[in-house]
Formats: sequence, structure tokens, C-alpha cells
Amino acid sequence: MKRKLFLSFVILICFQFLKAQSSFIRVKGQHFFLNNQPYYFIGANYWYGGLLPLEKDKAKGIDRLRKELDFLKANGITNLRLLAGSEGKGIINGVSRVGPPLQPEEGVFDPDFLKGMDVFLNELDKRKMTAVIYLSNNWNWSGGFLQYLKWNHEVPDSIFLKDIPWNTMGEYTSKFYDCEKCIADYYTQVKYVISHTNSITHKKYAEEPAIMAWEIANEPRPMEPSAVNLYKKFISNTAAYIKQLDPNHLVTTGTEGYMSTNSMPLYRKINDDKNIDYLTIHIWPKNWGWLNVKNIPGSMDSVIARTVTYLKQHEEVARELNKPLVVEEFGLPRDHQSFDMNSPTKYRDIYYRKMLGEWLNSKRLDGNFAGVNFWAYGGIGKTTKGQTWWKEGDPYIGDPPMEQQGLNTVFNSDKSTWRVIDSVYKQSLHLR
Repeated sequence: MKRKLFLSFVILICFQFLKAQSSFIRVKGQHFFLNNQPYYFIGANYWYGGLLPLEKDKAKGIDRLRKELDFLKANGITNLRLLAGSEGKGIINGVSRVGPPLQPEEGVFDPDFLKGMDVFLNELDKRKMTAVIYLSNNWNWSGGFLQYLKWNHEVPDSIFLKDIPWNTMGEYTSKFYDCEKCIADYYTQVKYVISHTNSITHKKYAEEPAIMAWEIANEPRPMEPSAVNLYKKFISNTAAYIKQLDPNHLVTTGTEGYMSTNSMPLYRKINDDKNIDYLTIHIWPKNWGWLNVKNIPGSMDSVIARTVTYLKQHEEVARELNKPLVVEEFGLPRDHQSFDMNSPTKYRDIYYRKMLGEWLNSKRLDGNFAGVNFWAYGGIGKTTKGQTWWKEGDPYIGDPPMEQQGLNTVFNSDKSTWRVIDSVYKQSLHLR
């Protein structure tokens, strides 16, 4: 009898272990798998998702979060990409940064901050949705690499008080990869987040099924040619460190593709690492000069052609490396580059239809373009009429504080855009 009970106990433990393992998204060759089934997804960027539960006003916080998650789920969005937390506080680049901060001071973490992420992940799990969490930022709207440099006196305090010229920003940010103390501080934050135990589920984040992947940073770039070798070392060492802390979840870089490295061989090299599970790219026609904002209709053919070329080039690298590819950021302004949330989105809709169509075709052909996240979701948030820039106290929407509010955000009220997304999602349900 004791032997039978022991065998039953062992079988139960093995079953629970296998069940837990299958709940995590895995990579096999060029594909994601969930519960042993190929996993393709349409997702959104929702960088402020973990901040909403921290709002004292429930209507602006947890109630908003639940309404928005229900809306996203109903419209076929199953994957959300968000920021783990910001570093530092106060004005940065002349504008208010994202807050409240996870790490308000060097090495000092707000013990209540991750309770917001706890709620977020719990709500995701209820809806069978997943999250990709980036652990810092190449850009300073959330503190990011520049904040670590500031704490370690590698950049002057004065640069945080005004708009930083592009060349100067590149010069400063590239110093991060040669600052051992900065990287050590970043690793402290990485460990703090990944080792956290969810106050609701009582699971360590390393055991949370709602997490799909950890991302080294949002758009990490070497920024300067002199930093390339140190950048490669940082990506490789960091991916290994994250895997050491959490062997259950996927790891990716968060890079934009060769536009961020100025070199396809470099892009290929950083992704050809045993601890990098899948490739990412971002596609920004306006930022990269592909889109003529004074003549959006006249430039759309060129925008679409260049987008498809960029996508196919990176699909080919992913095939060579035998890994999946995710377009985790893409976007286009509203018609006439209007910031009015009630203005039309005819050309954005055309662009979304093309991008989502490429993803749908990849799924149809069992291809490696497995996931696509638009930038960015604004939900029931609203812009302020006559006000271009975010101010403290305003609701967060898809556009971070350093960008014009309403520039790339998709609101719940953008019905034509949601019709495009919903149509592609429903078509995808008829594929295997």
C-alpha cells in the first residue's frame, strides 16, 4: 500500500511538473509553442500597464486596467509588451519622465512598486494573455541607461534639464557599455525584478505563466562604432545572467534590427547566442525618413515597399539562425500627422492591414514571423485638447512623455483600426 501511495505521489508530482512546464511559451526551431501547440500572436505595446494598479483612484487605475484588458482580449490581442519600471525621478531631457519609479535612487527600490506588476500579471493570467517585459531602456524617457551613467558621474547632471541633441545623446549613451558600475547597477535591478515573488499569486516571477519573455532593454543600441565590441559582450553576458536567474522564460534583446546596429552582421551576431531565444525588430517609417508627413498619401507605396523589404531581410536572418521573429513595434501617425485623437486614421489603417497581413501569411505558411505588436495602445485614455506634451497628472497613453501625445496611439475609439485588427485575428482562427 505504501509503495502504491508513493508511486501515486511521484506520478502526481511529475504530472504537475509537466503541466507547469507546458504552460510556459517555448521555442522549437523557428516557432513558438504553448501547450505543445504552435503559438502565433497579435499583440500591443502597453508600456504603462504595470503602473495603472498603482493609481490611488481606482477609476484611473485598476478599473481602467481591467476594462482595457477585456477590450484587448475581445479584439484578439493576446500579448502585451511593457516596461518593468523606470530609474530615477524628475525632469529628463527637459520633460517629465515616466513614474513613479521602480528605482528612485541608485540601488534603492520602492518596495511597493512591483505590486502594480503583480496585479497586472494576475489579471493577464485570468485572461490567458502573456507579457514581454523589458528590463531597462536605451532611451531616457524612463531613466534608462543614461540614468545609470548619471548616478555614476559619467555624464553631467545638466543634460537632464534640456533637450539633448541626437549626436550628444549617442555619445553619452554609448558610455554605458564601458561603465562596469553602471552595468552592475543595471544587473541589480534585473535581479530585483526577476527574483520578486508575486504578492497575489505567491509565485516568483520566474514561475509566472503570464510572462512570455524578458527583454534586455527597449531598443538597446551601441550608439557609437567605438562601443560595438562592448555592446556585443553586454548582450551576451546579460542574456546568460537572465537565464541563470530564470531558466523558465524566453530571453530576447529588444533591438530594432539593423537600423539600430547599422550592420546586419552585428544584428546577426548578437542574436546568434544560445541564450537569445528569438529575434526582434521594430519598424518606424516616420522616424527613419521613409514617410513624408507633408504628403502621407503620396509616400505610402514607398513606405510599404521598404517595410516589406526590411521585414523579409530580417526573416531571412531568423531562418539562418533557426529562431522565431517578432515585429514588436510598428506604427504610423494619424492622417496629416494630427495629434487629435478624433482625427481619421485612413493611412495608418492601410499600414496596419499590410503588416498584419504579412503576419497572417506567415502563419498560413508555417513561417517564422510569429508575433506582431503595434505601437501603441492608449485604451480609454485621452489627450488634452491644445496640449501637445504630457504633463504630470495626465493619463498615460501609448505615446511616452518625450513624444507628442496622440502621435502613434491607438485608442479604443479608433474603430476603423480595430476593424482591421479584428478582421485579421478572425481570419487567423481558421488557420491551424
